[in-house]
Amino acid sequence: MPKTEDQIILYQTDDGKVAVNVRFEGETFWMSQKAIAELFDVQVPAVTKHLKNIYEEEELAREATVSKKEIVQTEGQRRVTRQVEFYNLDAIIAVGYRVNSKKWCRLGWNEVESQLHGR
Repeated sequence: MPKTEDQIILYQTDDGKVAVNVRFEGETFWMSQKAIAELFDVQVPAVTKHLKNIYEEEELAREATVSKKEIVQTEGQRRVTRQVEFYNLDAIIAVGYRVNSKKWCRLGWNEVESQLHGR
């Protein structure tokens, strides 16, 4: 399979109220816990709790749905590189169902995914 480059996509709902950065790599989307929390309008600890339960209950396999990515961010006056865990579309969907977010119902990931794959 040919190597594909990461693409950073800004996903925004039709009403413009939800905008998050999504990585598209290979065949799936990847998001950090912070981005997932923004997407579903919850706090990061809620996402952490749901992901922990998803893996403990073996709903998903952690090794198949988590990837560490290197990101560069500004902390104070410094630019630093950090290793951050990103979660694939399966994990994002599983969290979406668990947070029971109204926003989740409006996102239409199947539509977004099919548009991106259709490029």
